[in-house]
Amino acid sequence: MNDQPAETYNPWTVVNLVFNHLAEQGLHPTFGAAGNPGEHAAGLLHAMGIEPTFEGDARVGAETRQKLAELRTKMAEEIDHHGA
Repeated sequence: MNDQPAETYNPWTVVNLVFNHLAEQGLHPTFGAAGNPGEHAAGLLHAMGIEPTFEGDARVGAETRQKLAELRTKMAEEIDHHGA
């Protein structure tokens, strides 16, 4: 039995490594030309047998910041409404 925690990777580190390797071979890789490349990067990692983690996913951070902003707005409105 292995008592060591599972090894995790920042998806962008791995994608950057792959892209640099491809560029060194004279290729010109692109991802997400029309938007966030996170989903495509995750697909690349899955193809390599790597499970992407949330720590490296910018979309998770953006969603969290949006939710926190909404909560702050709601709390400020409640404070204004109740005169705290």
